This record gives sequence, C-alpha cells and structure tokens, in this order.
Amino acid sequence: MLPRELSVAAVLLLCVQSLHGSAFHPVSSHEFTAYRMQQYNLVQQKYGCRGAILGAEARSADEPVLTRRCVIMKVMDFTTEKYLEAQRQNAAAILILLPTNISAVPYDSIQSFMVSESEVLLKEILIPVYVAPEDEKLLIMYEEVKQAAATRTLSIFVRVLRSMVTATAFQMSLSNTAAIKSSTDTTFTTLEGVLPGAEEDAPTIVITAHYDSYGLAPWLSYGADSNGSGVTILLELVRLFQKLFSSPGTKPPFNLMFSLTGGGKYNFLGTKRWIEDHLDHAESSLLHDNVAFVLCLDTLANSDELHMHVSRPPKPDSPIQSFLEQLEEVVSSRFPWVKVGLVHKKINLVESSVAWEHERYSLRRIPSFTLSRLEDPKSELRGSMLDTMSQVDFRKMKRNGVIVAETLARYMYNLSDKGSPKDMQVFKGQLDFHDSRMSSLMSSLTSVPRATQLLDKEPAHILLVNSLEHEFKRYLQQVHRHTFRQDKKDPDITFFDQMSQQIVMYRVKPAAFDLFLGGCIAAYLAIVYYTIQNFDYLYVKLKAAAKYKHE
Repeated sequence: MLPRELSVAAVLLLCVQSLHGSAFHPVSSHEFTAYRMQQYNLVQQKYGCRGAILGAEARSADEPVLTRRCVIMKVMDFTTEKYLEAQRQNAAAILILLPTNISAVPYDSIQSFMVSESEVLLKEILIPVYVAPEDEKLLIMYEEVKQAAATRTLSIFVRVLRSMVTATAFQMSLSNTAAIKSSTDTTFTTLEGVLPGAEEDAPTIVITAHYDSYGLAPWLSYGADSNGSGVTILLELVRLFQKLFSSPGTKPPFNLMFSLTGGGKYNFLGTKRWIEDHLDHAESSLLHDNVAFVLCLDTLANSDELHMHVSRPPKPDSPIQSFLEQLEEVVSSRFPWVKVGLVHKKINLVESSVAWEHERYSLRRIPSFTLSRLEDPKSELRGSMLDTMSQVDFRKMKRNGVIVAETLARYMYNLSDKGSPKDMQVFKGQLDFHDSRMSSLMSSLTSVPRATQLLDKEPAHILLVNSLEHEFKRYLQQVHRHTFRQDKKDPDITFFDQMSQQIVMYRVKPAAFDLFLGGCIAAYLAIVYYTIQNFDYLYVKLKAAAKYKHE
C-alpha cells in the first residue's frame, strides 16, 4: 500500500505544480480600443447594433455553443451565416479583428467580407458588435480560442478532462457600462464654388461629389474608392478648369459650379438640404437659372467600366444625351477597352431613400446623372471598412478623371460640331492630371475616417473639411460653406454614442478547474493527514524496505 500511496501523492503534487505554472502565459491581461458597429435611426428605420455592454468569455465562431459568449472572428472568418448563427444562439457579443495591412488579405476574402458587411448593415441587431485592429496579444488570444474549438472533435471524456486540467479562457469586459445616448445635433456641411462663364446668362453645369464614408464601424471607415475617388477627381477638375476659365480666349460659354456634399451615405441629406436652400430659400441662385445638367461623381477608382446612371432616359438633342455621345467618342477613340453603359433606374417615390446623388436633383426636375464604375447602387463596394488606399488603382482613377475632363471640354466647347478629331487631347502638358497631386489628395482624404457623425466633432476631421474649403477658395470664386442643422423635434437622422470603447481582456480558468484543483488539494491534505496519523507504522515499513534493499 505504501508505494502506491506515495506515488499518488507525487502525481498530485506534480499536477498542482503544473497547474500553478500554467497560469503564467504570455498574455495575462490586455487593454485595447474597439469600435462599435454603426447605430443610427434614419427616418423611421433602425440600423446597426442596439447594445454596447460587454462582459463574456471569448469563443471561436467554430464552437458549437455560443450562448452568452463573445464570438471572436477574423476578417477571413466573418460570414453572414456565422453572424446570424451567433445572433440565433444569443451570443453576448461579436468581436471582429481587422488586419492592419489590408493589402495582405486575399482578394476573395476581401470581397466575401464586403458582401457580408453590407448584408449585416441592412438589419438591426440587439447584441453589441465590435471591431478592433489586430495586435500581437489579440492574435495570441485568437489562436488559443481557435485551438480550443478544435478539441471538440475529441471524445467527451478527453474534452472534459482537458477542460478541467489544462484549459484556459479569456474574459472580455467593458470598462464603461453607461447607457447609450442618442444624438441629433449632427450637422452636414456642403461646400460650393463657381467658375463664371464667358456669357452673362450662360447655362450652368454642376459637378458634385459627396465626401463622407461608411462602413461597419464608423471609426474605421476611410472610404478610399467610395467616395474619396470622386472627391479627388473633382478637386483635380477644379484646378484644371480654373486654368481654362482664367483666360478670356479659352473661357467657355458655361458656368461651372462645383460642390462637395456631406451626409451622402445617409440618404444624401446634405445634398437634399443644399438643393432646398438654393431653390426654396435663396432669391438668386445658379440652380434657379438654366442648368444644363448636374454631374455626380461616385466610386471611380477602379475597373474598366463606366456607367452613366439616369432617372429617366435622356431625350434626343438634350444636354445629357449630347454629353453621353461625347463620352462615347472620348472612350472609343482613346480608351477602347473601357466599357461605357447607360443605366436607367426610375425613382421609387414609395421608398424613403434614394440610390444615387443625382436622384435628389431629379426629384426637383433638374437634369442630372451619376458617373460610377459600379452598375448596382446596392454594391457592397459603396460602404466598407476594407475600402482603403490598398484597393485604389491610381492609373484607372486618373484615366477616369481624364475621360470626365475631356468629355466636359468637348461638350462645353462643342468640339465635335467644329470638326475636331475624336482623339483630340485638351488636357495635356500644363493641363495634364498630376499623379503626385491626386496621390496627395487621396492620402489626405483617407488619413482619417470620414464618417458623418465624426466630421463635425473631432479636431482632425474638422481640419479635413477646412482643407477642402481651402482647395475651393484657392481656385474658385463665390465659395460658400453651408452648414445644415437638424430639427431636434423631427430629425432626419439620429446617431448614438459609445462608438469607441476600451475593452479589457484577461485570462481566466473555467469553473471546472476550481473543482479539480479543490479535489487535488483535498487529496493532498488527506494523504498528509494519513501520513501523520500513521507515522510509526510508515517509519517501520520504510526502515524494513531500506534494510531489505541494502541486503
């Protein structure tokens, strides 16, 4: 009996020592910043997550049971199916780890995530959803919960034993537990400037783009393609056409009005208010006069396709039809590999939202259209956290800018009727697009997230809008800054706070471990007690065993 009892005691001591040593891992605790999913009310519709409080154990999305757990996913793991499964099982929260280097993520994974992201943003969810940039400690945590999920293929006995002896877990908790508060004080800022034409009563061409961004988490939405590309091209058009308008010999018989609008990702509310100001409240405005058309630039930093979106088919000999013909001439003569198409979509007056910016003008019977590389207005590319500079093809963005500029020049100077060659280049030499300037503009636009709820509150974001205004004042005349405030009693949109949170992650043992450890300690104390009570007997046995071994 004695050797067996001693061996049991030794094994228990080793277990306790190994368990004590296992508590000291590379990651014991870690505090990091996470950004909450969009939450806003637009008209009567609710979007995004309604919850913010987090206090749960981390689990991989591969685990069979996710109830009251914080589900950890990487971008490559995130799918609509896994998201809905976590929601169905009443998970406590979802935490998505966003890679710091988006360009290293495979293209298929980016596309898959964007599709899931756009589907998720269409619906309301009660559980909190957070996004955190990856760091070393978060990746260690992710790998450990991923490995723990892999043990579910083992037998039940092995899983239970492993859970009791060696398993560790990570508890995620929020330092701020205050209730979410709504906010209706968000303002929309729209900038406008003019290049006056050669004639006093010249018709007006309006070129516009919205400058805000959108994605799953507002603090991580940089909107490089949508719509940093449209803003970049517009600002370069401002510089180039200012040179043409500055000389009496090259000033065309058109007024050019440029505008950068806020609130574009939220039903183009900034555009709506700007149009109302010009048409309903202003006594004199270029929009009151003869408007040839409004050209809206949206998502133009990639692809070999250009789509001209209209609310009604252009009539023959109309300005929009003439512009389309000039566009096709420029593309066919200089960029024949680019596909140009006309997309006609009627405005559904029953719906409370519009698909493209030009629809805001069409509702007021102002001729307008949108140029975009996207055919579908519901494309996932129009609002994603992964829409960063790594997704921008600067060669194609510059080419699309050249196409727009050359088409405008041919239309305003009526070059086709004057017999000018189809491949004639107006913008070359000193009038060429500057690669360095376009790159600098894009870098500036993507230096901070341009979510609407941040642009009028954070210093860096306010500085960005001020820099856009400075660009307008540098080249344009009659520059105005319009700031629209919402009606607090009947706001168009309501945002919510706690979009940036500090989360504490710390390592814990499961409850079964405490029971097992308690059992080990009880057994150890029982053996010590037995040894003390029977010391004389054990001493005689040990002495006899030693004498026998010596002989």
